This record gives sequence, structure tokens and C-alpha cells, in this order.
Amino acid sequence: MSAEPIPFPSADRTPAPVDGARHVVIVGAGFGGLACARRLAKSDRRVTVIDRRNYHLFQPLLYQVATAALSPADIAIPVRRILWRARNVDLVMASVQGVDLARRRVALAEGGYVPFDVLVLATGARYNYFGHPEWARHALSLKGIGDARRIRTKLLAAFEEAEICPDPARREALLTTVIVGGGPTGVEMAGSVAELARYTLPREFRRIDPARARIVLVEAGPRLLAAFPERLSAYARTELERLGVEVRLDTKVEAVEAGRVRAGGQEMGAGAIVWAAGVEGADGPGWLGAATGRHGRLKVDVDLSVPGHDGIYALGDVAVGDDNLPALAQVAQQQGAYLGRWLARADRPGVPFRFRDRGDTAIVGRNAAVYAWGRWTMKGRLAWIFWALVHIVLLIDFEKRTLVSVQWLWRYLTYSRGVRLID
Repeated sequence: MSAEPIPFPSADRTPAPVDGARHVVIVGAGFGGLACARRLAKSDRRVTVIDRRNYHLFQPLLYQVATAALSPADIAIPVRRILWRARNVDLVMASVQGVDLARRRVALAEGGYVPFDVLVLATGARYNYFGHPEWARHALSLKGIGDARRIRTKLLAAFEEAEICPDPARREALLTTVIVGGGPTGVEMAGSVAELARYTLPREFRRIDPARARIVLVEAGPRLLAAFPERLSAYARTELERLGVEVRLDTKVEAVEAGRVRAGGQEMGAGAIVWAAGVEGADGPGWLGAATGRHGRLKVDVDLSVPGHDGIYALGDVAVGDDNLPALAQVAQQQGAYLGRWLARADRPGVPFRFRDRGDTAIVGRNAAVYAWGRWTMKGRLAWIFWALVHIVLLIDFEKRTLVSVQWLWRYLTYSRGVRLID
């Protein structure tokens, strides 16, 4: 989109009068956007958060919704509930259509616009199908609650159909799940599906043995969890294979069709196909016509500003600087807090953003996880306990922490998963 004025609708949708205050508009209520808004709370700025959803989603646990371990309500909380004490912060539930750079307005797809003095883009990322967007129809990605519910339905419906299927070849295909991508999401998804099939479902079916279900994890690179030290990657592979997951490395996906994947020259029938093979910047770059870097993410300076666009910033998964930080929740949170602190008292940040790495972790299966922080690494049961504690702490409020803790404890003791709904 060019920077030329756009004939947007004339209705101003700003929820409250700005009254001469500097108006900061934040697009996106994910980790970065919310961190920025909370730092701006009670400042003399007027803040409007725009998001197409009315809730904040704890995405790191979304795969557990997809595998029937948690309910969507366990990992989502209304944004208004989070920000209710911040009287200078308002929420607009709408989709952004574009940005009029000349008039400094954000256009809403539902009609109208929101003017801004400062614009913060925290729109996140979407999965990258590497030039094959048509694959998205059959290989479901995991970015929202709707995605997780569709994957859950696909998984569970495949077992149900296999139970009454008289054709052995078709039954074998239905009991096959293919997961593309060996990063944290793919590894966690593969381990969780394997545990669902091996431990939870076998006692409930009469004609099929879910424990014999086939879970295939396909990775184009030479190892899993490429961002982790090699010994942790090897451990993750060993633990997945112990669970019965087929790990295929150095294998590229060549075609995806309904119920079928071709990878490494071999075709596989599948009851469910999950895509977890990399992300790219979501909406944002196209609105500004700005330069993009790796994976289509907006290029930003050391203070998170978008070069050539005064008063416009980008953070989290949609942005990338010369430091090439990964698309992680902790990066987005720290960037949002940094930018919010500065914008609360100045027109622009006075010092460069500096990321403080708190380590990275991924769960592989029951009593098995990996954690890496610089040269310090951990694996096995201790890392699994640490993973659980970290995710409990990061959940946004006490109620969610309590609910998830109780459900995890019950699941650990009984191997059961109570959210096995097919919608």
C-alpha cells in the first residue's frame, strides 16, 4: 500500500475524546501490544488498542487445546478484563484495513477510522507455506482458537471414522497424523498427539487400537529444534521416537492434498495434517509500504521505529532488527514494555532496545522437556517441571494459573483429557 491519501470513511471511531493528549494507537493485543498498553496505563497519553478479537490468547499452550488437553477458555482472557484499571486505555474490537500515512489514520474494515499521533504495530505472525498458500486448505496451522478447534476435530474425527471403517488401507490413513515442522510447535504437537493416542484413547475404542496410530514429524532441516544446542535436539528426537513418533529429517514437503502428503518422494495418507513449519510477518508491512527483512517482517531500528515513518513503531513477531531476534513471546513482551515505558514520558525512546534472554524451553512429552539459556542447558524431568512452572507464571491471571495447574495435575495422574469435543 502506498503512502498516498486514501478515501477512508469519515467517521472517527476513537472511543473517548483525546482532549489534546498524545494519542497512541496499538494494533494487536498479543504479548507485545498488551505489554506496551500496560506500561502506558495511567500516563498522560490517550491509548487505543485495536484487535479483531476481544481476548488475549496465550499462544504457547494453543497446541494443548488442539490435542484436547485444555479448553480454549483456559488460555484466553478478555482484553477489557486485563486493562480495566487503565482508565486512559480503550479497546476497539475491529479489523484494520490499512493505514493512511498522510492523514495519520488507521482505517477499520468495519467502517470508520482511528487517528493517531503514535502508531504501534504488534500484529504478530502467520504461518509461512513457502509459496504454496493453497496447502493451507488441507494442512492446518496453529495460530488461533479456531485453528486449534479445527485440528482437534480433525484428530478426533479421524479416530471415530477409523473405528467404523471396513477398508484396512483407509483405516491406516485415518490413523496417521502428519506434522510438518520440527521447531518447538511441531515437536510439542507431535509429543502431545502421541500421548493422546498411546495413553488416553486405547481404553475407549473397541475395534481399533489407537496406540498403533502413526505420527509422522517432517522436518526439512538436519535436526529438530534448530535454535537449541545439538545435544538437546538429539534428546528431543530420542524421546519422540520413544513415544512412537516417526521423525523424518532432511525431508521437504512436495505436495499437500486433502488427506494426503508427499514428502521426500513418498506419499502418505493422513487423517490430520498440521503445519508448523515457520512463520512470516502478518499484516503491517503492506499497510506502510515499508522495507521488510527476514520472513517478510518489518525492518525496525534499534528503538523499534520503522525507518522513514515518524512516530510509527513495530514490535514482536511482525518486526525484525539487525539483531534478528526470534519470534518468541518473551521478545515481544520485553519490546512492548520498553516501548511503553518510553512513550509514557517522551515522544520517542531515548536508548536502544536491549533484549535480555531468559532462555528457551520446549516440552517433548511426559517427564521430558528441554531448556537452554546461553551455555546452560537442562533436559528430562527437571526441565519438564521447569517448563510447567514457567508457563504457569506467564499465564495472565491467578484464575487461569489455578485452572491449568489443576488440569495438568489431573491429566498427569490419570492420563485423561477431558476436552475431547468434535464440533
